[in-house]
Amino acid sequence: MSRRHSLIELEAVLAIVRCGSFRAAALDLGLSTTAISNAVGKLERELAVRLFNRTTRSVSLTYAGRIFVGQIKPALEDIQKAMSTARSQQETPSGTLRINAFATAAREIMAPLVLGYLQRYPQVHIDLVTEGRLVDVVAAGFDLGVRSADLVPSDAIAMPLGQMRRMAVTASPDFFESRAVPQMPQELLTYPCVRVRLPNGALFRWRFEKSGEELQLDVEGPITLDEASLARIAVTNGLGIGYFMEADVSEEIAAGRLVRILEDWTPPLVPLCLYYANRRNPSAAFQAFIALARDFAAGRLAQP
Repeated sequence: MSRRHSLIELEAVLAIVRCGSFRAAALDLGLSTTAISNAVGKLERELAVRLFNRTTRSVSLTYAGRIFVGQIKPALEDIQKAMSTARSQQETPSGTLRINAFATAAREIMAPLVLGYLQRYPQVHIDLVTEGRLVDVVAAGFDLGVRSADLVPSDAIAMPLGQMRRMAVTASPDFFESRAVPQMPQELLTYPCVRVRLPNGALFRWRFEKSGEELQLDVEGPITLDEASLARIAVTNGLGIGYFMEADVSEEIAAGRLVRILEDWTPPLVPLCLYYANRRNPSAAFQAFIALARDFAAGRLAQP
């Protein structure tokens, strides 16, 4: 019956070859001479072959031993290299971090958090996957997830990212040249709007809230889109009124390409959270991302 051999038995053989004696090999590995001798003896019994010729003055490989050492040495070197690489990832951020997020959430953390992290730790590769459906980040092989706080699994460790999030109702300046600016959300039902389709195929209802009053509107318009950048193009070109995450249109509003309406009906939303499963011995890359995320949440990161 075959058995699994421990690394120490194989390392003992190579140490004896490298050091020239059982005693020197024991010192090299930090073991007793008896332990080295027992490890080699056990291996020889399992293999049913003698690996070393031993005398009181010298030790040398047998023919079978030379063949055996020639075959195991490259494999053990590969194992030791892999272990060294793994240990180094506990010291210097490197390797790959996989993050799953809604597209809107990914855009919000892209700068300065993700780009800022890559500038600080160029040996790390970030694999950022955006999708509308909720996924089990652990089962799907992700290190981290980013979702609004109300969608974070109850058994996950969550870190609020602290950035204020709001919706923004916007249109191009030209759009209102011949139209009155709506003062109440219900008035939007009489205007052309850019409709939004959710990842599950349902049409998104525009949500509003003010002084405890909540509204959800199923607006109408000439086009339905499922991607914020396309909707922004349509609205900027005067096709209709749009409903966006504020972060997705902040530059257009600041530059005057879009004007904002009904701002008092779009209060702050539930904050974003970075979340992950409880883990032992996290990599240096993971720990560095969490540390930088704390700075991001506290507003201590400048745009790269």
